[in-house]
Amino acid sequence: MARCRSYLRGLSICVTVLLMVSGVVMIGVGFASIDGNTPVAELFDQLSSSDGLLVLQVFGPVTVVLSVLGICAATLDLKPLLLVFSALIFVEFVAMMVVASPLVQVQTQMDSAVEEVFFNATPLHRVDLYIQGELNKLQASDSCCGLRSYEDWESQIPLSCVCKPTVPPPASDTQPSSQQVNSDAEGSCVKVDRDQHTAQVTEKLLVHSQPCGPILKSYMNFPIRLRIGIISAFSTITMAAIALCLALGLEEYWKKPPVETTVVDFDRVKYQPKPSPT
Repeated sequence: MARCRSYLRGLSICVTVLLMVSGVVMIGVGFASIDGNTPVAELFDQLSSSDGLLVLQVFGPVTVVLSVLGICAATLDLKPLLLVFSALIFVEFVAMMVVASPLVQVQTQMDSAVEEVFFNATPLHRVDLYIQGELNKLQASDSCCGLRSYEDWESQIPLSCVCKPTVPPPASDTQPSSQQVNSDAEGSCVKVDRDQHTAQVTEKLLVHSQPCGPILKSYMNFPIRLRIGIISAFSTITMAAIALCLALGLEEYWKKPPVETTVVDFDRVKYQPKPSPT
C-alpha cells in the first residue's frame, strides 16, 4: 500500500507539472502574434482572428499559479491543500469550458466568412495594388492561381499564374473553341485560349489549375485550431490532475486502516485496528 501511495504521489506531481507547462504554453500562444504570418493578411482585415486569445491570456497565468500550489501540496503531502487545489482547478476548468465553447462555432463560421471575402474581392485585377502584389507572391510560391479559380483575374491573368508543366502538352493543328479549357498531362495546369484571355506570354497560356483559396483558408483556420488544441490538452491534463489529487487528499477514506494481531488463549488470533499515533 505504501508503494502504491508513493507511485500515486509521484504521478500526481508529474501531471501537475504538465499542467504548469500547459499554462506556460497558453501564455506564450496568447501573447504571441502568429496572425502576421497569413499571406495577403490585408484581404482579411474585416475578419476577427483574435478569438480565444483573451481566454489563453487570462487562464494561462491562473493555471501556472494553481499548478505551483498543486506541486507544493503534492510534494509536501498536505491533504487539505490538495483538496483546495482540486476545487480551484475544477472551477477554472468549468470557467474555461464555458468561455472557450464559442471557439468551435467560430471555426465552423470561418469558411463561409472567407468565401464571402473571396466573392467581394473579385475581380482581382481591381483590388489594391499591394494586395495584388501579395497574391502574386503566393501564386508564384504555391503554384496556384486566383482565389476560387484563375477566372478571378478575368482577362488580366498575371505572370505568377503561368504554369510550367514537366510534360509538354501535345501539339495540335486544330484551334480549340474560345470556351474550351484543356488539362495538361499532369492535371496541374489548364490551357486557356488566346481569344478568351489576353496572351502575355505565348499564344496558348498555361495557368495553374489549383486555386489559392484553400491555402489561405488553412492559414486563417490555423490559429483557431491551435487554440482549440491547447484548450483540449489543458482539459485532459486538468481532469487527470483533479483525480490524482483527490485520491491523495481523500486517502483516509479509501485506504484500509492498519491491523495488528495478538494471540490470546487457546492459540486464537485476535485482529484489531492499530491505534494511530498521536
